[in-house]
Amino acid sequence: MISDGLPAAERRRAYFALATATSMAVLDETIANVALPTIGRDMHVSAAATVWVVNAFQLALTAALFTWSSFGQARGLARGWRYGIALFTLGSLGCALSPTLPLLVLARLVQGVGAAGIMSLSPALLRVIFPRAQLGRALGVNSLVIATGIAAGPTIGGAILAIASWPWLFLINVPIGIVVALATRNVFAADDGHGGRVHVPSMLTSALGFGLIVYGIDGFGRHEPWPLIVAELVAGFASFGWFLARQRHLERPMFAVDLYARPLFALASLAGFLAFTGSTLAIVALPFLFQDAMGASPLQSGLLMTSWPVAMGLAANVAGPLSDRYSAAVLSTTGSVILAVGLALYALLPLHASVIAIVAIGALCGAGFGIFQAPNSRELMRNAPRAQTASAAAIMAATRVGGQTCGAAALAVVFSAFSASAEPGGVGGAFAAHAAVSGALWTAFCLTAITAVASSVRFGVAPTTASAEGTTRAPERVA
Repeated sequence: MISDGLPAAERRRAYFALATATSMAVLDETIANVALPTIGRDMHVSAAATVWVVNAFQLALTAALFTWSSFGQARGLARGWRYGIALFTLGSLGCALSPTLPLLVLARLVQGVGAAGIMSLSPALLRVIFPRAQLGRALGVNSLVIATGIAAGPTIGGAILAIASWPWLFLINVPIGIVVALATRNVFAADDGHGGRVHVPSMLTSALGFGLIVYGIDGFGRHEPWPLIVAELVAGFASFGWFLARQRHLERPMFAVDLYARPLFALASLAGFLAFTGSTLAIVALPFLFQDAMGASPLQSGLLMTSWPVAMGLAANVAGPLSDRYSAAVLSTTGSVILAVGLALYALLPLHASVIAIVAIGALCGAGFGIFQAPNSRELMRNAPRAQTASAAAIMAATRVGGQTCGAAALAVVFSAFSASAEPGGVGGAFAAHAAVSGALWTAFCLTAITAVASSVRFGVAPTTASAEGTTRAPERVA
């Protein structure tokens, strides 16, 4: 393993390829959403059935995260990452050539598994590409790439559909994936992994457990019967619990449970999960505020929300380098407080609020999240030994995906607490919709306030001894 980053020329080439692959994986989380009506018409299937084009990708992505981290540790981070790109590219070609919905869903599953390889191993590769002193800067730029991909997905999808048919949403990934794989073929020659085997029972139980938990939580949004949701969650937690218990007895565990003996790692993981849950809850709720309560069109609603991801990406790009010099506790706490203030202002917005006020609050929220996220990610990665980098990276990806899923599910729960007219698709008045969204935004505020508390606790925790590079001994608290 390269001790402290690649030479400058190789570093630029490696990171450009990594950023391109990350962009593809993030874009394909949302790019297909705008094409669902078109896909449904072309394949003569119902709107409800086409939703599986989105669900299949998300479930596969979530379920495969820890399998890829284990494979990366065993066979090499870069090798696993390139295999992820190959599988993602193959899945993209399958999506473009699928003549029926079942085949398209199957191809999206393959694509999602490949995306998991990219998303779970990319943060670990940043630690290989960049010197330790530049890790925060690298994670900041990576946050900018992810924010841009999230913001641009629907827009790029709409632009492609304006000039081409829906298969091109996926076909465009094929030449890019091939070029990225070839461009990085010899960049990480020293990265060979530990040579062990992937523990198949752990792979299956982690995938089954994580997949059922995510699917069960998402059941709130699909309005499934409560007994079915409970059954899915119980089965998922039982499978994932067996997976976690088994890890303590493996020589090379797939999920490094001992990382949570490091207080700074555990706090960064918890804070990241809460922040993604709260921010996703708000982001999913805001279109209902703008459209159902304020009367904006879908296009206007999208434009009103653009300031959030733009400010997030810019702020993360600034906070990343700062995190190489200043405490993550200071930066992440400051960012989460700013985000909480922005969410409170959103919740207090009157129905006649001006466009300038809405855009400014969105920028405030995005800036707060960006200031929080890059230093928090650096803290999480810095407090993992290099031998467990892949596992830490998978945990970081899981906090994002899990938080996003829980945030979307929380919105369904909050809306269900109000009258049916305030739920998505309801026919009630603007005030009912405004009340429902305000409830969701105040819930997001509470989650973000807890995030700020979790971040501030780090002020009283000393870094792990041995700089997190070799030992796993838990740190001592500052007196």
